[in-house]
Amino acid sequence: MFSDFKIGPQAMKFFQMGYQSQMEGRLEEAEYYYKKSLEIEKSAEAYTFLGWTYSQMEKLEKAIKTCQKAIDADPDFGNPYNDIGSYMTQLGQLDEAILWLEKAKQAIRYATPEYAFYNLGQIYEMKGLWPKAMVEYKEALELNPDYEPAKSAYTRLENRLN
Repeated sequence: MFSDFKIGPQAMKFFQMGYQSQMEGRLEEAEYYYKKSLEIEKSAEAYTFLGWTYSQMEKLEKAIKTCQKAIDADPDFGNPYNDIGSYMTQLGQLDEAILWLEKAKQAIRYATPEYAFYNLGQIYEMKGLWPKAMVEYKEALELNPDYEPAKSAYTRLENRLN
């Protein structure tokens, strides 16, 4: 999963410990390990996952600021753009979220770009722009035909429009 990440071995050790802690719901511990990773090496990946941890702690503003540090560290890494878009959506800042998700779609280094298309589809659906939402869901499925959230959303909207 982390093979395309640009993190040295020492920092990666702490990053993986942070990830494991996060997946097991130990968020304060995850925060500690991600920060240890960042002390060794400033990486977009550790900032992004630290931001995700903050979002799970319901600290969305802090999550956004941390993801902005990830972008400063590596503007080509797509995850933090998508994550900022997702956090802004949760905050009800839909127009701002669209801008970040569009940037995520253009990212050079992004293993799961279908997330950005799906998230953008969700926003368009919330705004009642169903044909635009359908386009985004379809793009997500072209990138990953097995992406279940996009499949469900596309089918649901298709049924609603027919």
